[in-house]
Amino acid sequence: MSVGAAENPSVAALRSRFGAAVERTTVLLGASVVSVARERAHEVLAWLRDAPDQRYDYLVDVTAVEYRDRERPLELVYQLRSLPRGVMLRLKVDLAKDRPLEVDSVVDLWRGADWLEREVWDMFGIRFRGHPDLRRILMWENYAEGHPLRKDFPLRGRFSRSEQVRRALGADLQAHYSMEELSIAEAYDAVPADVRERLLGGEQER
Repeated sequence: MSVGAAENPSVAALRSRFGAAVERTTVLLGASVVSVARERAHEVLAWLRDAPDQRYDYLVDVTAVEYRDRERPLELVYQLRSLPRGVMLRLKVDLAKDRPLEVDSVVDLWRGADWLEREVWDMFGIRFRGHPDLRRILMWENYAEGHPLRKDFPLRGRFSRSEQVRRALGADLQAHYSMEELSIAEAYDAVPADVRERLLGGEQER
């Protein structure tokens, strides 16, 4: 379905090449949006990057959307830009909530997808197969309360404040910080005198 402004020519090219894998299209506020089947998403994205008449060489963003409607799938959203052609294209992949939230990583296509996919994993719980280092990026690695941007995530967290404090106090600091960070006290004599004075007295606003 198309409404409003003219459709990006890449949409017709996608329909022609990938047929039923293009599930729906629209033009929203001047931007062409294409939804593709999850199983073909990596193939479609690779073609958009590599085809001589497409050349979407810049992955602007990877994010996700979850609606309040429990029946609607999560949408994984790729924002692409072709720098030589000066055009944008938004590509979406529906992820049904009754299946594992997992898709192929596109780090092999755009190196810049590395941290973007880690953020989507951290905040929404969508796994990217083949990602070289899929760790949390905003929350700490052993954060056990889930994925904070999911609609079912309670605003105050899943654990009570006392449980959060108990877990924080019981955490293994060496699992999160390097020995260099933990042994800063050993460098006390090496820091300037005014810094040592402030450390002894506690940092205060001046």
